[in-house]
Amino acid sequence: MRQRRMKMSKGQIRKSQIITTFGPGALVDLPEHSVIIGGLNYWRYGDVEPKKIEEDRLAGLIRNWFKLPHVEFREPPMHTEDYSVKNKGSIYANKFPTYFVTQQSYDLVNGFKTRYLVHIDNLDKGKFFNREIKKRVDVVPVRFVRACAHGHIGDINWYKFVHGGANCNYKTLFFDEKGASGDLADIKVRCECGSEKRLIDATRFDDNKPPLGMCDASWPWIGQNKKDPDGCEKANKLLLRSASNAYFPQVVSVISIPETKKTVENAVDKVWQTIGNLRAADRVKMYREDIPAVDKALKDFSDEDVFKEIQKRQNGISSSRKPPKHAEIERFMSEADDVGTGILNQSFWARSLPKSEWAADWTKQIEKIVLVHRLKEVVAQVGFTRFEAATPDISGDLDLEVKRASLTAEDPTWFPAYENRGEGFFIGFSKDAIKSWEKRTEVKEREKILKGGFDIWCQQHSNSHRIFAGMPYILLHSLAHLLITSVSLECGYPASSLKERIYADDTYGYGILIYTGTSDAEGTMGGLVEIGRSIKEHLRIALESGKLCSNDPVCIQHKPHLEHDPANLLGAACHGCLLISETSCEMGNEFLDRATVIPTLGQNGVCFFEGV
Repeated sequence: MRQRRMKMSKGQIRKSQIITTFGPGALVDLPEHSVIIGGLNYWRYGDVEPKKIEEDRLAGLIRNWFKLPHVEFREPPMHTEDYSVKNKGSIYANKFPTYFVTQQSYDLVNGFKTRYLVHIDNLDKGKFFNREIKKRVDVVPVRFVRACAHGHIGDINWYKFVHGGANCNYKTLFFDEKGASGDLADIKVRCECGSEKRLIDATRFDDNKPPLGMCDASWPWIGQNKKDPDGCEKANKLLLRSASNAYFPQVVSVISIPETKKTVENAVDKVWQTIGNLRAADRVKMYREDIPAVDKALKDFSDEDVFKEIQKRQNGISSSRKPPKHAEIERFMSEADDVGTGILNQSFWARSLPKSEWAADWTKQIEKIVLVHRLKEVVAQVGFTRFEAATPDISGDLDLEVKRASLTAEDPTWFPAYENRGEGFFIGFSKDAIKSWEKRTEVKEREKILKGGFDIWCQQHSNSHRIFAGMPYILLHSLAHLLITSVSLECGYPASSLKERIYADDTYGYGILIYTGTSDAEGTMGGLVEIGRSIKEHLRIALESGKLCSNDPVCIQHKPHLEHDPANLLGAACHGCLLISETSCEMGNEFLDRATVIPTLGQNGVCFFEGV
């Protein structure tokens, strides 16, 4: 077998992209190759110490989700230009797919052009020797592979596909195409023996028989011939390598907010590599006496408490942890006027804005405005899926029932992550105002319509475990989109660089965080904080803009509960009013309805803000 592994230094990717777009298992077209990014076992840091990211809350959450005793976060290896470093960091990738078609084509009858379809083992120095012209010709990777929703992927068995499983003594395959549209009906795979099959047949499941066979649980990003030990019961589907549904990274993020009190979980986390194998409480005391770093980390806790935490992790028992957003909204809505400090090396600093500066008739339902001068967002990847995204729920929790592809063959001890540093502003809403609005008859009727659309979506996506977001979330989510569109004109940042976090919980509170951040800088210039200072006027402008859409009355009359509607998760929302860049939206532009926010055509009594 030929060597199919190569360094990613031959093609460079930004640090954040390797986690959110081109992580382990992603298909990437480099200038000279098509590759699949290697799993964590292919990440090499060389002589450079991996940069670790400390985030206790995120570590505790992922530790509980995956029943792991300890979790670390590392930034992807960086290719340094420092010539004194001989063994530089890089990420290896495997060449994929291993089937190619020749660039040179030949005319056939009926307008078809044909090209050879060859395996990598039949190439000579990356080229195919064409016996007819006695010349080596260039090849390019075939555009089509097979995959399943659990993330497994592999080459199509083209011989089996063409012959329907029958044996054939001929070995030469051809790829016939008609026109330049790329339509599957205009593409045929043909064998030298005369057998042929249209590629569109690979999408048709006759008599529940998958045309590409059942998934064999292949893990080519982890290694050649590596397979998922849990197997797979899914059928293979045809996948276009460059399609947008070829890779959905499953990421989880938190806003790093200082803990109000120290916990034994965080203390043990700091020295787990040293004390993780202890089997008796008296050994904890011994390690305290012998290792100053252990004594410093554990000084606020007794040996017994420390050993109980060690035992829980050794036995796979989870600690109780709040979902990501619950801890954040709790701190934002706290009585304290300041959270964190203004010291430069601190990652979080927020200050409440006095009510006298934002009070108005249209802000009566608002309880608190917080200016976030400095924040740090930590984003970690825990897995990925194909064909269908598996996003966290409205509380930031992962759906543990979703079968996600692993980043490594073994139980992970660390996850790839990166930090964003930036600023923002937070709007906290009155619980009583939200609950009172939710009880209105008109709101309940609107909820039936939106819930009906969600139920139809669930029928069409039977493998999904999503739950309906609820009217408070839809209200706050829609308002956040109106605000992002409005403030982007004046804050100094493009709309695509702004992000949202929606907090909608009966117990912890309701709010919106609009923020920006980058992994390439220590902070930002204060544009969003200044927007927060004049939030009263910006909120009024956002609400005014939501009253009428350029696509009304079509937009406001949209019926998501109709069976054949293409947007079952949207109420009155379209590109003319609410839809924004998906990099800004935590829900991929879903669960939106302008009618819940502001008075609109024909939707009386539904809106939360009245009299604007």
